[in-house]
Amino acid sequence: MLRVAETTRRPAPDGAGASCRDWTGHIVVCGLGDVGLRTVEQLHSAGARVAVLDERRDGRFARIVRSWGIPVIVREAHLAEPFFDAGIEGATAVICVESSDLRTLETVLLVRELRPDVRVVAHIDNPAVAHAVEEVTGTESVLDIPSLFAPSVVEVCLQRRVHEIAAGSTQFATVEVVAPREATLRELYGSLVPLGVVSDREQEPVVCPGRDERVEAGDRVTLLGTREALGEAGLRARPAAAGGRATRGRRWGAVGLLAANIAHSTDRALRVALWFGLALLVVSTLVLHFAYRTTHGGQLGILNSVYFTVETVATVGFGDFSFSGQPGWMEVFGIVLILAGTTVVTAIFALVTNALVSRRIERSLGHAQIPGMAGHVVIVGLGSVGMGVIQGVLAGGLELVVVERADTNRYLNQVRQHGVPLVIGDATLAQTLDSVNLSRAAAVAIMTSDDMVNIEVGLAVRDRLGERWGEVPVVLRVFDRELGARLQQSFGFRHVWSTAAISAPWLVGSVLGMDVLFSFYVGNHPFLLARLRVGAGGGLEGLAMNELGGRMRVIAIGRAGSDGELEYPPRRDTRLLAGDDAYLAGPYEELQRVLRREREGPVG
Repeated sequence: MLRVAETTRRPAPDGAGASCRDWTGHIVVCGLGDVGLRTVEQLHSAGARVAVLDERRDGRFARIVRSWGIPVIVREAHLAEPFFDAGIEGATAVICVESSDLRTLETVLLVRELRPDVRVVAHIDNPAVAHAVEEVTGTESVLDIPSLFAPSVVEVCLQRRVHEIAAGSTQFATVEVVAPREATLRELYGSLVPLGVVSDREQEPVVCPGRDERVEAGDRVTLLGTREALGEAGLRARPAAAGGRATRGRRWGAVGLLAANIAHSTDRALRVALWFGLALLVVSTLVLHFAYRTTHGGQLGILNSVYFTVETVATVGFGDFSFSGQPGWMEVFGIVLILAGTTVVTAIFALVTNALVSRRIERSLGHAQIPGMAGHVVIVGLGSVGMGVIQGVLAGGLELVVVERADTNRYLNQVRQHGVPLVIGDATLAQTLDSVNLSRAAAVAIMTSDDMVNIEVGLAVRDRLGERWGEVPVVLRVFDRELGARLQQSFGFRHVWSTAAISAPWLVGSVLGMDVLFSFYVGNHPFLLARLRVGAGGGLEGLAMNELGGRMRVIAIGRAGSDGELEYPPRRDTRLLAGDDAYLAGPYEELQRVLRREREGPVG
């Protein structure tokens, strides 16, 4: 095979103590960022042989990976030789999770040049670049991590409790319900599959409990079943429609927001002008009512006095009333009324125009306050993940406001085109949070790419919410799982999630033969629904359901040659056969264990 750009023999790569050039059947991971580290970890846990290519020799992640006995080869830009050091000639797949879309594109094209036949899976944020790369690497070879992570955040923001899932030709759904009383899961929900129980009494959820597990009133239970089974159990199998009620809410919210913006935009000069105009209207009405005499010698009524005042101030003069023929002082009053009225009206128009134009400029620049909003979603951080959440919340029919620190963010124009209120500021400051009316928000999603910033913002939000902290869902994006668990334990965060924890299983599954169909959270634990083909001579062939372990579920089996029909629910003594498609649900660690068992073959 032709080697391009560099042909000098390099020393053995770091970490394994021997070169990877002669390896076969392994997987090469390019890029050792947050997602790359989790991907390597899960490949290693699944029993796959891995080599890593990265730009940094002594980074913290590189040291972690080397401690697992995995080689890390330092890659220099535009050079092909490091790929041969990583054993590209014998690799079965290459995963590209570089630090930028440009670097990922460069890596994909170089890999395609070196090994046109190898399977390539890449992570790319930009849709246009992703489509172009798929033309080179094939369909379903490019994963968009924001699109995998954002739906779970949107579900929390919209406070939906139902996830619909297609498995083969059967439609399943997961639903989160609150246990009405103390009982077993079987007594409460019959044959529905329990995936998790979250209790305020325990820090960790009960994962994939048996149906004889006892729960108490108030425990949150995640169940899975077909639409029909959920309906028979009296549970809603579809998410509540956002439609009419949400649309009406948005209309009324828009009216209230407009009124609040006008009130907020009125400066002192405008308020003085308005009060002066009101005083002039009252005084003129009273003078005309008591002193003006009609041609018949009578008084003007109150309504006619108001009408005469308004047409005089507006200088329209329809001819139905006139100051001619009145006493001299009344004519002088008329002159003063015209001059004062036109002055006040002109000033009011000028000040209102100035306020509205200034408000529009401030909003376009992101420096305005957003008063009057209630029941809205506050999104902090405007990256690719934040944009995915914004689009999902808008589709769900809720109002939202975005806080972004950098006024050079490339997504600002896109947000403005959606008509979403935008504030440029530091979300760790109380003033910024107050400007988006946090005290009346329905949910908060903190989505920046910096863990420390997210934690600071989360703590600031916690402080400003005060007594509402327990009722407002706050999603905190934190990469480090251990740190996330400590935040949950110490400060009461309920949704500390990681994009890497959700996306890495999709990357791993795509190269190891496990198709991840759906991802969601039970408490703070990421759950997956995946399809795994049982291979002849694999570790799952002939295995009964009760032999798989208690922390995952086989929710259905697609038998070989069954034309898409699923066997649901499988019994405890049901056995898997070669060629079957097993639909698995559970935490990704458990699915890795099953995948490793399948790859290692039968025990003994």
